[in-house]
Amino acid sequence: MSGSLEVRKFLFTQDDSMSRQGGPNVPAQRSGEPSRISDEQVHRARLAVARSALGTEDCRTLLDMLGLSPGEDGGVPPVQR
Repeated sequence: MSGSLEVRKFLFTQDDSMSRQGGPNVPAQRSGEPSRISDEQVHRARLAVARSALGTEDCRTLLDMLGLSPGEDGGVPPVQR
């Protein structure tokens, strides 16, 4: 019982300190060339989509919407361009 009270107190103090600081910091805009997505990241993302898809057509649609399907020429997926 005292554990949950301690958690609530901690969250209250964190919330209170955030409101005094003007809220959470907004990240700065990135400059320069955006980081590239690796082949391994694309592969893992495709697997995650395939595991969650309801069927083949659903998987194909999701991959296309996310830019993870191979490009029109069968090469690099749009997410890596």
